[in-house]
Amino acid sequence: VMAKNSASGLWSDIVQVNSKSGLVGSNRNGAYAGSKFGTIGLTQSFALELVADRIKVNSVCPGNFFDGPLWSDPEKGLFVQYLAAGKVPGAKTVADVKEFYEKQIPMHRGCLPSDVAKAIIYAVEQLYETGQAIPVSGGQVMLN
Repeated sequence: VMAKNSASGLWSDIVQVNSKSGLVGSNRNGAYAGSKFGTIGLTQSFALELVADRIKVNSVCPGNFFDGPLWSDPEKGLFVQYLAAGKVPGAKTVADVKEFYEKQIPMHRGCLPSDVAKAIIYAVEQLYETGQAIPVSGGQVMLN
């Protein structure tokens, strides 16, 4: 498909879904952040290599999916773990812990799949960006 697009003057796209941890370091999560920084470097390298073939390469970097199982699983989710560990002073319920973390984000909510989908659509529809890491973090990245 990409060869056919290039021959007809159209652009093709590769969009890698990364993480906000590829844009800012993560406390006690260095291996994860390091791998995400590395894949943004890979995105940029591929962008330079493939632009001559009319292929744009970008990354989309979502923030935390608070409604997903990593955070919200009722037995093992991070909200449950943080409540049990007393990580959020004064929190009495999982909802208190979630609210605390949502307030850390300027948009006061976690990332949604639809936020990421819209960023991917943007990356594909625009015609003048390649090698970019597009934050979808509700403003978290600008705070760091």
